[in-house]
Formats: sequence, C-alpha cells, structure tokens
Amino acid sequence: MPTQELTVSDGSFDSKERVKQAVDIVDLVGSHIQLRRQGRNYVGLCPWHDDTRPSLQVNPERQSFKCWVCDIGGDVFSFVMKNEGVEFREALEMLADRAGIEIEKPGRRHFAPLQMSDVAPEEAGGGVPAGASSNHHDKRTLLQAMAWAEKQYQRCLLESPEADAARRYLQERGIAAESVERFHLGFSPLERDWILRQCSGRKEDSTAQMGTVPLSPRRAKVLESIGILARPTEGGSHYDRFRGRLLFAIHDAQGRPVGIGGRVLPELGSTSPAKYVNSPETPLFTKSKLLYGLDLARETVRKTRTVLVMEGYTDVIVAHQYGFTNAVAVLGTALGSEHIKILKRQADGIRIVLVLDGDEAGTKRTNEVLELFVAEQADLRILTLPEDLDPCDYLHKYGAEAFSQLLADKAIDALDHAFEAKTRGVDLERDVHQASQALEELIAIVAKAPRLRHDTTRDARFREEKILQRLAARFRIDEREVRQRLTALRRSAVKPRPVSAAESAGEDAGNSRQAAGKLLATLDPWERELTELLVARPECIEMARDRIGADQFTEGACRRIYETCLSLADQGVAPVFDRLMLEFDEPAMKSLLVDLDENATAKGWPEADAAALLEELIRTANRKEVERRRPAEIVTLREGRLDLDAQKEMLRAIVEREAAIHSERQGSSAPTDG
Repeated sequence: MPTQELTVSDGSFDSKERVKQAVDIVDLVGSHIQLRRQGRNYVGLCPWHDDTRPSLQVNPERQSFKCWVCDIGGDVFSFVMKNEGVEFREALEMLADRAGIEIEKPGRRHFAPLQMSDVAPEEAGGGVPAGASSNHHDKRTLLQAMAWAEKQYQRCLLESPEADAARRYLQERGIAAESVERFHLGFSPLERDWILRQCSGRKEDSTAQMGTVPLSPRRAKVLESIGILARPTEGGSHYDRFRGRLLFAIHDAQGRPVGIGGRVLPELGSTSPAKYVNSPETPLFTKSKLLYGLDLARETVRKTRTVLVMEGYTDVIVAHQYGFTNAVAVLGTALGSEHIKILKRQADGIRIVLVLDGDEAGTKRTNEVLELFVAEQADLRILTLPEDLDPCDYLHKYGAEAFSQLLADKAIDALDHAFEAKTRGVDLERDVHQASQALEELIAIVAKAPRLRHDTTRDARFREEKILQRLAARFRIDEREVRQRLTALRRSAVKPRPVSAAESAGEDAGNSRQAAGKLLATLDPWERELTELLVARPECIEMARDRIGADQFTEGACRRIYETCLSLADQGVAPVFDRLMLEFDEPAMKSLLVDLDENATAKGWPEADAAALLEELIRTANRKEVERRRPAEIVTLREGRLDLDAQKEMLRAIVEREAAIHSERQGSSAPTDG
C-alpha cells in the first residue's frame, strides 16, 4: 500500500480513521504470519497460542481479525496492541509510521519528515539528524539520533584502544562477543566532547571517521533532548553524560533504542560517585515503563508464558547466554505496577518471577512485592538466590541446570514470600503479639487491593478468597476473623483508594475482563441481543432511541455501545460497525464488537425480522422496567407515605401497566389468522 504524507492530530477520531483506512488488515497480519485464502476470508496460525491448525481468521471486508481459540478479535489497532504488547497510543503511532501518516500533537508545530540529506552521508545515518528546531523535536528525529549515538558507542567499544578496560570488564563477567553485538553494548571515552567530535567530523580521534556534518546548535540540542549530552548547572558547554562508562543500550518493546544505562569503570579514573547512570526522563525514555531486554525476550515469554525479572543488565545478558531468553531487567528502580501491566500484555496468564540477589534484598522489598501481587492481580513469584549471589555469578558458578532447578523448587509466590519474611523468627503458637502484628501487616497490604464489587470478575473474587484462606491457615485462626479485619481496615482508610481508569465504568467493561469471550458470556441476554441487532442493523437505532433509555441497561459494555450509537445518531452519523470500532480504543471492546457482529451475521436477520425483533425487545424492556419499579411502589403503598388520591393514582398506573403487559404477552403468543 503506497505511503502518504499526512499530518493528523494526536488521538483524534480523524487520526484513527485516516490510519485505519490507510492500513489493510490482511497486509498487516500477513506481515507477521502466513495467511491463505479461505472463501471470502483469510486464515493463518495464531501467534498467541500453540496453533497447529489455522484458527486466526482475517475478514478483509470488515477489516477485522478473530482467533476462535483465544477468543480474541478486533481491528488493526487491536492486532498491534496484542502482538506488540503496547497501548493504543503506541499502536496508533506504529501504524501511522507504517502508512506514512505523521501524527502531530496538539499545540506543537509540524516537522517535515527527515530526509537523507539531513544526516551525515556515510551509511545514510552517520550523522545526528538535523530536522528539528531548538525547542521541539519530532519523535522520528529523536529515534534516529538515538540510533546514531548507539552506533557510535558500539563502534568505539569494538574498535577503540580507549575501550580496553571495558572489553576486559566484559571478559571478566563472562559476556560473549555475540552478546555484545546482540545487546548493542558500547563505550563512551573519558573525553567530555567525544560524541560531539563524531558529530563535527573532526579527525583527532581514531574512531571519528563516522560523520562529516559540521556541528550545529540544533544538533547538540537534539542530543541533549535524548539525554546523550548534558550541560553543567552553572552553565557552560555540553558534555557527554556517559563519559568513562560501559554502555548498555536500552530498547523499547519494538527494538528501537530509546535510552542508555552506563556503568562506571573506576580504573579509568572517573570521579563519578554513581556506579550506574541511566538516561534521564526524555520524550523517548521513561524508566518506569521500560524493561531491559524485553525486545529480545518477547518471543520466549509468549511461548513459555513466564518472564524472569532481574535487577542488572549483566544478569539479563548472561541469563540469555545460558538459554534463559525470557529474562528482562528493571532500570535502576523497583518492579512497579506499570512494569506488571506491560508484562501482562505480552501473554495471557503470564507468570512473573522476580529474581532477587540474596535474603536481605528480598526482605526489604516484601511489602512492595506483595502489594503488586494483590493490586495487579498478577501471578508473581519470588526467587531469592543463595549465597547472596546475583544471577550472573550464580549461572557462571553453578550452570543452567542448577538455575532451572532453583526456579522449579524455590520460586515461591508473593504471599508465601511475604509470610516468610514477616514471620521469620516468630513463634506463631506462643508469641501472640508478634504473630498478630505480622498478620496485621499482611492484611493491611491486602486491604489496598480493589474492593470486591457487583461487577468484580470471578477470578478476582476467587483470588481474594484464596488469599484470606491461606492467611487464616498460616496463622491458625478462623477465616472470618481475617475477613472482618480486612473489612475494618478498608473502612477505616483515611483516604478512599483512587479509582483507576481500568476500574471506571468505561474501562472496566473493556479491561477488567481478560477476554472478550468472558465478557460476552456475562452480558444480560436482552442487552446482548439488542446490541447485536443494532450492530447488524444500525438503522434500528432511530426506533430504539425513542423507546429505550440508556438507563434501562446495566452499567457495562452494552450500555457503552448503546450510548455511543445514540451519540453518533445525534451527530447524524450512522452507527455502522466500522465507525463503532473507531469509537473504542480498548482491545476487549473491539473484540466484543467483532463477536456481536459475528453472531448477528450468523443469524442473518432480514429487514422485516429485524423490525419484529426490535418490537419484541422493546416490549421486554418495558416489562423489565415495570418489574424493576414494582417493589419500590409496593413498599411506598404499604408504608402509607402518600395521601389517598396519590395512592389511587399509583394503583391505577400499576393496574394499567400490568394490563398492558398481559395484553402484550397474550398478543405475542396468540396464533395468527391465516
């Protein structure tokens, strides 16, 4: 499909529509898996489960996909979100790049796409991109600059005599040459202007054969924007932030360089007190939303549904060397909720194993790990390595088989880990005070999880039940006492827990249910059938809007779809399937719409049948409304809160409604005259 240079606003309907129209779903899915024609559709092996017979179906007319085993479906955005493990905004940007559509953020000027002439001539990327102003830089410019810098540092490590110390360190740590290349390791010499010389093309350095474009202030500004260059707080010229360090390139999930982690090499005479320095927060780099090595681990993580989260760059590299290619690392911070969300997007039912360096570290992080376990509904395991060894040293000392055995035997779930840490040295039978204190601390952490509500999923309810049962069993007390204490702690909280986007009525319908198939199964049958009808026959919305209110739906997915249909109709826009798909960003909502449309297509309602069905659904809605109001009206009459005339009027209305319902039932069941 030919590319087109367009500029669209960030996240607007216009941007989504343009991108979706420009990307053909058959081409998109076909670029990841092999498709073959089957009737009017295409089929292929699903990339998200161990598929032996094609179960992924792509519908070119509807521009949707559906895997019948995973029960996942959607459009081009859903496919990228699922396949790349990204959120909607990133999927939109990736598809826009694919289609040659540039997305302009509100309030920012538009930058023309970078041309080959904007960079140094060697290898069409030998110089720092110049296509940006001094104040704002488009993302493609920054990504290109980061890729350029990564290449300069990597060449320096491989070729420069100044990098001898870095090469010796890697050899001592047992890091193979293949890993140096695979993980894009690099080195920054001690000179404060080394990277600047690569920009300017000055020849004083033996490795400065990489660029011939004169240094300009805006090129320096681009390098400063991505965290490569820094400037003294008191003012002065730019300098290389990572000078005198071995460099670990940090990539996003798509494999694009976005940041750097630098380890100091003391033998070079560096005076920096920090052993490790990461890139600062930049438009490309947010350490709480990135995991080192995820781009290389994704395929193994998907196949095994297990990820090993470590604490160091070298730990990950060596783990991959020993065959544990599902290893990733946090970036100088603790494992957080954003990391959990990113990992959960990589595979359904993923098991996350946090590998800690020794008992002391594990004990210190007990609370935060358990909070993640209960708050993020994650299968989180903890492996504390013996002898205070880190994964790199353990693997070199004992090998892959011993590490595999540790994972199998010693990786315990977060609740057991927390229990062991809180009760270490406590006699649970005799030391009542310390045992009670430990239990209180554990329940307090569990209390931070979302409360069970009417729409809480079965899995979440079961999870909390099992946690409370296990705590009661471990501390040898009645489960009711644990539950009562949990309730009391939640009620006494000083501040109510903020409702996250995922727990709001809108997001809850889309994100809190793991699969759209489960969501479909939990829908009210009347709501599901009406929504199916409207998806298949959008012209029915005009008749439905006058006789069915949105408040007659329960809170949830069908109500959101109905309200969206009404909103579109108010704008004079037909709520057809394609338009509805663009109205929702959540993958589960898109998948639900595909399911509804599939069901409706299978039923194949003719126009006359659709009208008759809508009439019956309206009558059902009226009956449900009467039944909903009846108990309150009866209570009102019994309590005598109304005067005599008002009581008579209410009774008259009740009788009329009941008679109308009876008449409708008789009419719908009576035989027709030939």
